[in-house]
Amino acid sequence: MNEEFCSNCKQNIKPKRIDGHYILHEIEHVLHFDRGILYTIRELLVRPGENIRNFISENRSRLVKPVIFIIVTSIIYTLVNHFFHIEQSYIKFDAEGPQSNAINDWVQGHYGYSNIIMGGFISFWLKIFFKKYDYNFFEILILICFILGMEMLMFSVFAVFEGITQYHLMPIAAGVVVIYFSWAVGQFFDKAKLGSYLKALVSYILGMLTFGISMILLSVLMTLIMPH
Repeated sequence: MNEEFCSNCKQNIKPKRIDGHYILHEIEHVLHFDRGILYTIRELLVRPGENIRNFISENRSRLVKPVIFIIVTSIIYTLVNHFFHIEQSYIKFDAEGPQSNAINDWVQGHYGYSNIIMGGFISFWLKIFFKKYDYNFFEILILICFILGMEMLMFSVFAVFEGITQYHLMPIAAGVVVIYFSWAVGQFFDKAKLGSYLKALVSYILGMLTFGISMILLSVLMTLIMPH
C-alpha cells in the first residue's frame, strides 16, 4: 500500500474533499446524455420494451438502475404535485376511517416505495399472463420499475400544464400512461402480437385493482386491531 492508493481495491485511501466541483461532477454524471437519466428517459420514450429487454439480458450499464430511476421520478412527481396542488393524485383509493386516511397519506407521501409495491402486484399478473416467456418475477419487476418511472414523469408533465393552464388534464394523463404501459410491455415480450398488448393492459388493470384492494383490506385490518 502506498500513500495514495490501496493495493487491493486501488481506491484513494483518503478521498478528496467535497467541494463545488465535486457536486457539479455528480450532477453531470446523473444527467449524462450517454449513460444518465436523460439518456434513459430518451431511450424509454423511443424503444421502451427493447431497451429494457437489453438491460435485463445483455447490457446493464446503459440505463440508470431501475430502483433509482423510479424513486427519482417519483420524487419529481411529488414535488410537482405539491407545488401545483394537483388534487387528483396518481395513486388514491377510497375507504373510510382514520386508518385508511393514514395509509392513503403514506402512499401519497412515499410514491417511490408505493410504486415498487404496486409494481409487485402488476408483475404478479404479468408473470401469469406471460408465463411461457423465460423471465422470472424479479426481472419483470425491473421492467415495471422502468415503466412506472416513466409514468411518473408523464404525470409530472401533465400536472405542470394543468397547474399553469387550470385545465383538468390528469384524466388525459391517465389514458396516456395506460397506452404507454401496454405499448412498452407488449414491445418487451413480443411486439408482433396484438395479444401481447392486450394482456399487458389486463395485467395493468388487475395489478392496480389488487393493489387498491390490498390497501383497503389493510385499513380494515388496522381498524379491527386498533379500534377507536
